[in-house]
Amino acid sequence: MKVVLVEDSEAVRDALAAALRAAGYRVTPVGTGAGVLEAVTGPDAATDPPDIVLLDLGLPDLDGVEVCRRLRARSSVPVIAVTARGHQQARVLGLRSGADDYVVKPFAIDELTARMEAVLRRSAGHVVAPVVEAGPLRIDLSRRVVEVAGREVALRRKEFDLLAALARRDGAVVSRADLLDDVWGLAPDDPGLEAGLHSLEVHVAALRSKLDAPGVVVTVRGVGYRLAAGD
Repeated sequence: MKVVLVEDSEAVRDALAAALRAAGYRVTPVGTGAGVLEAVTGPDAATDPPDIVLLDLGLPDLDGVEVCRRLRARSSVPVIAVTARGHQQARVLGLRSGADDYVVKPFAIDELTARMEAVLRRSAGHVVAPVVEAGPLRIDLSRRVVEVAGREVALRRKEFDLLAALARRDGAVVSRADLLDDVWGLAPDDPGLEAGLHSLEVHVAALRSKLDAPGVVVTVRGVGYRLAAGD
């Protein structure tokens, strides 16, 4: 299992890398935002992609939240934010930027590896080919390109993330709660849940309008949505 470890403190980075290697992980340590972007999306990643990223949010060149957004725009690799920013607003911001989980320093290595294993288990259920096809719809997940009957459709970031969340489930029904968690980073007890549900409905309507492919994004009444082959 390959881990990209992003930590600006050399001492902390070395100690954490040693602990992860002792736990059986392959570790690529980097200390900057540019370094993690290269490690995840650069030429070496094409032949040996990372399985998970541990991302310190306090980096010297780029804010970790911005790095997370850029990672999520280019890759579906699982990301755990590892940071000293423990207040709720920072946690929500990290999750909304695309992180799959959030660990606050200081932490025990056992807690970190348990969270890594949990994130990897969840991600394993979403692994699909980089390109998903459903009826006239073709979704290139890695390039973030969507085509309908050979015509490229321009989607906003959240619209693509919503479509990708459905595509990764391979036709299974995705609950509204899971979509809010995946795309908006909203937990069931989040105070912004009601606004999130409204935003989800708005984005589904916009997505259907732009795709203009009836029967592809299917509403499962009382549950959520699924991606189908269409008519």
